[in-house]
Order: sequence, then structure tokens, then C-alpha cells
Amino acid sequence: MNHRFLSTLLGLALAVPLPLAAVAEERTDPLAPYASKITLTPDPKAAEIIRAADRIRFPEKPFRYLLDLVEMNGETVVTQQRLDVAMRVSKPTGERQGDVKALVRFLEPQKDQGKALLSNLDKLWFYDPRLKRPIPIARQQRLIGQVSNGDIVAADFDLSYASAILGKEPCGIVECYKIALERRWQFVTYPKVTYWVEVESKRPFKSEFMSTNDLILKTAFYKDYKSALGRDRPSEIVIVDALQKNHFTRMIYSGARFEDTPDVYFQREYLERLR
Repeated sequence: MNHRFLSTLLGLALAVPLPLAAVAEERTDPLAPYASKITLTPDPKAAEIIRAADRIRFPEKPFRYLLDLVEMNGETVVTQQRLDVAMRVSKPTGERQGDVKALVRFLEPQKDQGKALLSNLDKLWFYDPRLKRPIPIARQQRLIGQVSNGDIVAADFDLSYASAILGKEPCGIVECYKIALERRWQFVTYPKVTYWVEVESKRPFKSEFMSTNDLILKTAFYKDYKSALGRDRPSEIVIVDALQKNHFTRMIYSGARFEDTPDVYFQREYLERLR
């Protein structure tokens, strides 16, 4: 499969973070040996702030929306797609582990109709009607090009990262908390994140995604807040690639609604039956 095509497929709001189930109960979790070393001292107040910001970015009830994915190079549109995305996001409660599932159906351009992508915790599959069966996507392939944009959009910072408040800074006309995040688990895509959250509203403002040596790889800007699913949420996320000059991706959300997509749709075997 062409690497550029693959990176376009995976650079969506669907590559969900693996540790959602992993951190439900660390003492009994079989993935606990994969815990990442954390150098900061976790701050309960920081965790409370990012938990509130996470709920603004996406709700816990099952929902569905349209996503226009526009890859830009300066003022030039490189690729553009329209996708139908169904998601389930739930936090761990008591004996129940956290869970994240996403099903993406390609609507436009016409040549992509019938294609689908399914993310179920650490599993990711791509389906094309021209193929005999869904193709599993390896973790290494998620690091190609724009593919990790999905982790940026869908990452649950509360569960995926330990956090500490660094202080407060101006964010335009408002004031923001500046929060340092370090991944709890080795398989989280970005080791470190610096996150700016508005003090009064708890709205996400900006996040910088970094390597282990603090090199900024991508920056996400949460923009154009509009009422959706019962509260104001960002209707656009702009992701700037620090490693490619003038390159950025616009993710534009519309038509959001609460919808309990049947669980069978989130099974690999069902991809071939989608229309």
C-alpha cells in the first residue's frame, strides 16, 4: 500500500489512544509492565483541569459526526476528504474498563466511497471493497506522515498522561493554565505534551506534542467553538507539522449527534458488510 495514501487514511480523528482500558485498574492490568517512566510529580488539580477539557473535546455518550479533512501546504489544498465517523468513548467506572471505538466511512471523493477504517483500542483495520478482507494496520505504520493526527484529536489526556501545572499564561485575550503531560504507557504516540487550557471556561486552547528530548513535532489549535452535543465544542482543529514547513491539516466537524451505533458495527468482520 502506498505510504502517502496510508498516511492520509490514518491521519483522521479515529486512531484512538491505547491506554484507555489499560489504566482502568493498574494493579490488575496485564499491560502494566508497559508503563512508561514518569519524571514529573502528578498534580490532582492538573488532572481535574484536563478531565474537564477532555469532556469539551468529546462526550462520553456514543456519538456520530461528519469530518472534513483538509491537508494544506501553505494556501494550497493537497488532499480533501469527507468522512462519516461514529465513536464510543467511556471512562472506567468500578469494575468496568474504559473503552474507545471508532468507525470511519469514506464519503468523498467518490473514488473512496465504500472504504472504511475501524479502530478498537489497540487494533486498527482498513477496508477497501477491492480487497478480499480488512487489512490490519501495525503500530509502526501509525507513525507515517500525518497518521498520528488521529492520536492528537482523539487522545484522552486524562487517562493517557500524568500531568502537572507549570503556571498560567495569556492565551490571546484570556488566561490559560499551562500544563505538562508525560505519557503513562510506552505505546502512547507522543511521550510529552504541553497543554494550554483556558482558566475560566476549561476550553482547550493549544497543545504541543513532543519527542522524548522535548522537540516539538506537532501543534494543535482548538478553534471556532460552536454549540454541539449540549455544549460549546471546537468545530475545527488545526494541526501544524513542525517538521514540514508550511504544512498543516484542518479537521472540520459538523452534523454531530448522539447516536448509539450497534456494537456489531465495531467488529472487524462487519467491515465487509458496510455500504
